[in-house]
Amino acid sequence: MDDRSENEFVGTLRRVAPGSALREGLDRVLQARMGVLVVLGDGPEVLSLCSGGFLVDAEFTPQKLYELAKMDGALVLSADGSRIARANVHLVPDPRVPTNETGTRHRTAERVARSVDVPVIAVSEELSVISVYRGERKRQLQPIPTVLARADQALSTLERYKQRLDSVMGALSSLEMRQETTLKDVLIVLQRAEMLRRISSEIRWYLVELGADGRLVELQLNELSLDSSSDYRSVVSDFLGLCSDDDVEAIVRYLASLSTADLLDTKTLAAGVAKRARCVDLLQRTREVADPLVIELDSKGQRVLSLIPHLPESVQGAVLHEVDSLSELVSLSETDLSRIPGVGEEWARVIKGHLRTMVGRS
Repeated sequence: MDDRSENEFVGTLRRVAPGSALREGLDRVLQARMGVLVVLGDGPEVLSLCSGGFLVDAEFTPQKLYELAKMDGALVLSADGSRIARANVHLVPDPRVPTNETGTRHRTAERVARSVDVPVIAVSEELSVISVYRGERKRQLQPIPTVLARADQALSTLERYKQRLDSVMGALSSLEMRQETTLKDVLIVLQRAEMLRRISSEIRWYLVELGADGRLVELQLNELSLDSSSDYRSVVSDFLGLCSDDDVEAIVRYLASLSTADLLDTKTLAAGVAKRARCVDLLQRTREVADPLVIELDSKGQRVLSLIPHLPESVQGAVLHEVDSLSELVSLSETDLSRIPGVGEEWARVIKGHLRTMVGRS
């Protein structure tokens, strides 16, 4: 699913999240053990699929949705959900549109969503669940206590992966300062970082479903995910010799596209990453050795510089523009650093002091 489709689907889920007027109306229908089919959009493309029913054109309220749901037909709301346009409508989508559903209401909902670019919501009378459709996507909304329990479990998993990532990141920093980093060391960090990103992404879907009930979960997620995304990208940029931010994003997208099995297969990962490290000869180097994982990599030094408190981005950029690698940076004297345009004596002293400290710790 592309970014636009995903954003649209997330927006649809937010509209039926707890705390919204639409969710309140749907919950009333659930509590009454009834079913209903709701279309969010009353444009010509939607009306062309409608048969029968009657015009309502009234302001939306949860109570009105509940009362009108007592009739068999579908409800058609305005695109923004502020008005009820029609009620007791018979929807007639093209029967040739494929559907994986079995119940009449849900088959109709899926076909309408695939035929017209509007959200469609089906409430099951028998199963007491809310299903949201848009395009090819469907999500069945679980009861809030169930979603909260799954989010808490995912947070516990995220915390364990964060601890592992911090551990391997610390080991990488130590190897980086000793100039002993191998491709395997870098890939292990990227594996942990990508798994952390995937778990965080799953929790964010839970947050969309939880709506106003997910505030505490969101606070915990933000605390655990703090700086992990920038660390992820800085490791890619530092060790894989990429040319631009677009190259970094290409690697990140590649890692995101992998199955869990391929992501954890270090040799498969090494081959895929080597093909995308465009500005170094990593691909050629992997072909020249029996075990590509032992190839030594030199850091660019971006992440090390970013760890220096209060160091301006302009100074970081000036250093990275003049220095090709961390090993070269470490070898420079304080005087050499101060001569780099935009650095000066004060920041040269700070940078060298930080580097000496890191070398001592390693």
